[in-house]
Amino acid sequence: MSATEEPQKLYAAREPVFPKRVYGRFRNLKWVIMLVTLGIYYVTPWIRWDRGSELPDQAVLLDLANRRFFFFWIEIWPHEFYFVAGLLIMAGLGLFLFTSALGRVWCGYSCPQTVWTDLFFTVERWIEGDRNARLRLWNAKWDVHKWRLRLTKWVVWLLIAVATGGAWVFYFADAPTLMGQLVTGQAASVAYITIAILTATTFVFGGFMREQVCIYMCPWPRIQAAMMDEDTITVAYRDWRGEPRGKGKDRENLGDCIDCYACVNVCPVGIDIRDGQQLECITCALCIDACDDIMAKVGKPRGLIDYMALTDEANERAGNPKKSVWKHIFRLRTIIYTALWSAIGIGLTVLLFVRSDIDVTVAPVRNPQFVVLSDGSIRNTYDVRIRNMTHDESAFAITLVSDQPLQVELEGQTGNTVDVPLNSTHLQRVYIIAPAGSEAAETERTDLRLWVEDLSTQTRAYRDTTFFGREEQ
Repeated sequence: MSATEEPQKLYAAREPVFPKRVYGRFRNLKWVIMLVTLGIYYVTPWIRWDRGSELPDQAVLLDLANRRFFFFWIEIWPHEFYFVAGLLIMAGLGLFLFTSALGRVWCGYSCPQTVWTDLFFTVERWIEGDRNARLRLWNAKWDVHKWRLRLTKWVVWLLIAVATGGAWVFYFADAPTLMGQLVTGQAASVAYITIAILTATTFVFGGFMREQVCIYMCPWPRIQAAMMDEDTITVAYRDWRGEPRGKGKDRENLGDCIDCYACVNVCPVGIDIRDGQQLECITCALCIDACDDIMAKVGKPRGLIDYMALTDEANERAGNPKKSVWKHIFRLRTIIYTALWSAIGIGLTVLLFVRSDIDVTVAPVRNPQFVVLSDGSIRNTYDVRIRNMTHDESAFAITLVSDQPLQVELEGQTGNTVDVPLNSTHLQRVYIIAPAGSEAAETERTDLRLWVEDLSTQTRAYRDTTFFGREEQ
């Protein structure tokens, strides 16, 4: 390095992005998705669902205290975590499917970072003005006018952030009750801490970091390349039609692009789509709306920037018609993703409707392994956990099936029945006894099956276990 040459910087200073307001079909689609997704997020905890006097009446509730998840008429218990695992797998496959078919369409329309950033942009534009006004304000000195606009914007952002954090904690407790506790200062400290953390992250990510979260923090831009191929539809620039760029009335030797930078000015991540596919692009299609508007004004065909695939470029350069959208979407890769996604969804649905209203687990107590009673009989001890997932208290009978004459006794119960309250779990200690001199008493291992039956509905469940006797000498 020469003495006059400046050292190269490892990190470039962030260039603030001030997207310009744009109108068009994709902008309208983003408005609809933003309103729907935010509406679902903020309103869902307040929807009521009658489950009777003994259960919460919140439609969607993650009841961590009782380790259950309520979703309208569906109730998921801790031992049914495979439903949650299945839904997570479906979400991953769905992301793979949409990326393979339409690129980063999730990032451009439905990602929480995109939705809240879009909302913060809207507030900023409403208070400070459109792109040019915000640029002037950014470069202006800190006077009363600038402080007033900035503080107003930050206060609105903060209110949105608080509402975002507050809505999240409402999914974990009864929303009206928790709201009263939060206002009166009686809520648990974890609720205030959670709201504070989510408020801070929403305020910073949506208001200040914005595109940096998508570019630097999110791993998906680095992964998406493995999901895409030459038939993936994504936002692209028809350079064979737009180049060479230029302004002026004499356009005989110029392309359709008039180099107005409208596509750049509306981009929420501040890139120029005319430079080709870039990691930063979230395929929100706002550049399409901006370019289509300019093309209409200059009397040129729309679609200079459009949703298209790499194969479309080769066809159009050769003068062939563009392939149908459906031919791009329905191909081997997307069909496989769709089949896997559907198979898991159908499997979870079937499991949901065929699952039993009762569940039982059997845990042998092996310390000691067996007890010799005064009459010479052998006794084994088991902890039987019965889950009554119905909405009524029921009596459950515990019986066994074995080739040997084994007897069942329930600790603290008369006979072989036990009452289990509705929507609860009961732990029952069970003794199984082999008469003195019987084969089970003198054999090291005897297989048996414990049955639990709901006497009101005749619903049954079983678990296989082992009885241990004295090993023959």
